[in-house]
Amino acid sequence: MTSTATAPGPTAPAPGPPPPPPPDGRDRAGGRSGLLGLLDLPGQAVRAIIRSAATTPGRLTVIAVGLVLLALVAGLAATLSVQDRDDTITGVIDHREPLAAAAQQVYKSLSDADATAASAFLSIGTEPPELRSRYERDIAEAGAALAKAASDSSDVAGAAGPVDVLNQSLPVYTGLVETARANNRLGYPVGASYLREASELMRAKILPAAQDLYRVDTERLVEEQDSATGFPWLATILVLALLAALIVAQVYLTRRTNRLLNVGLVVATAAVVVSLLWGAVALVVQGSLVGSGQDDGSHRVDVLVRARIAALQARADETLTLVARGDGAAYEKDFGTNAAQLVGPDGQGGLLAEARGLIQDGDGAAKVADATKAAQDWMKAHKQVRDQDNAGAYQEAVDAAVLEDKTDGSAPAFRRLDDSLQAAIDVGRQEFLDDTHGGEAALTLLAPGLAVLAVVAAAGVTMGIRERLREYR
Repeated sequence: MTSTATAPGPTAPAPGPPPPPPPDGRDRAGGRSGLLGLLDLPGQAVRAIIRSAATTPGRLTVIAVGLVLLALVAGLAATLSVQDRDDTITGVIDHREPLAAAAQQVYKSLSDADATAASAFLSIGTEPPELRSRYERDIAEAGAALAKAASDSSDVAGAAGPVDVLNQSLPVYTGLVETARANNRLGYPVGASYLREASELMRAKILPAAQDLYRVDTERLVEEQDSATGFPWLATILVLALLAALIVAQVYLTRRTNRLLNVGLVVATAAVVVSLLWGAVALVVQGSLVGSGQDDGSHRVDVLVRARIAALQARADETLTLVARGDGAAYEKDFGTNAAQLVGPDGQGGLLAEARGLIQDGDGAAKVADATKAAQDWMKAHKQVRDQDNAGAYQEAVDAAVLEDKTDGSAPAFRRLDDSLQAAIDVGRQEFLDDTHGGEAALTLLAPGLAVLAVVAAAGVTMGIRERLREYR
């Protein structure tokens, strides 16, 4: 038997460890892996876009994507800007102006309550029911107006402090007045001391807090009016950039294709031009009307309110001078200061003269003229009251100061002044509301209209570029 021996073949090498990855983190295909790959994605996208832009179809695609994104971003910015402006105007009309009016009502009611309490205190015998009712009505109106004016004090810097002072001090004031009334009914002289203490609390703490609250609300009103008339820089820049980009794109396509017009891009350009013109006209009209509402409405109202504040303070000084019975020099000095603020040192200037300069026609001018005449009559009546008091005719002075049926007295003249100022304030508020409502109406449908036009522009770009891309297939 013959045996065949087979020579052993070469032994296969034992498998070794896998080769280490390249030192720059790339895989065998040349791309990065893991976290480095994620970080490299933006760079890869940029490189892909650059490679694509080397060809005409690629450049057209890049142009289309850029124009569509710019159209949508510009439309979004314009829509949000207009909507924010519309919301601001609505807030001014429905919220901010009523709060400023409520703050003014707080001051008016409290100051009138102080003067009414002093007038009632001067009456001989039983307190006149009409004065008592007027005082109680003033306090109730002040409480209601304070609740309204304080409704957003937590959101308005500077409003919380005055509101806290008013809430804490008003019950103390009414308690002092009631104590004064009780002592006065019993014939105790200490009643006058309680009334002066109540009035000092009103003048030193309560009325300044009410004035601060009115100032804060008025400043916030002016800020929101200015915000509603500001220029929309971002939206305007984006829309103009979009318009320029569309023109450049059409010039490029004309040179590359020898075709004068691209229907899609023309539609997109027309949509942008319409949105630009519509927005410009609407914003100019809106800004003009809101500005007119500020100049002819809220600014005039502020001057009239300050005139009314001076008149109310002077009226309280007038009555408290008589309550003090010979010890009211400080009150009379304050009366002179407030009267000078109201009508000027010569009786022809002051806040009423400023109001006459601002309001020269319409119902407002007539009301200011009535207020000026009433203020002059009041100054004459006040001089008569002081002459009688200084001559020792105290009761005659009191009658001239507090009796409403005394035609040449101080009380009816002041009441005519206060009523005329209130009527002029109402006219100014109505003018503010009319003008601001007109500004709001100018923005009707503008926000959704700009959004629709932006979508039309994006669609026009897409269709226009797509038609050119089909020519390369």
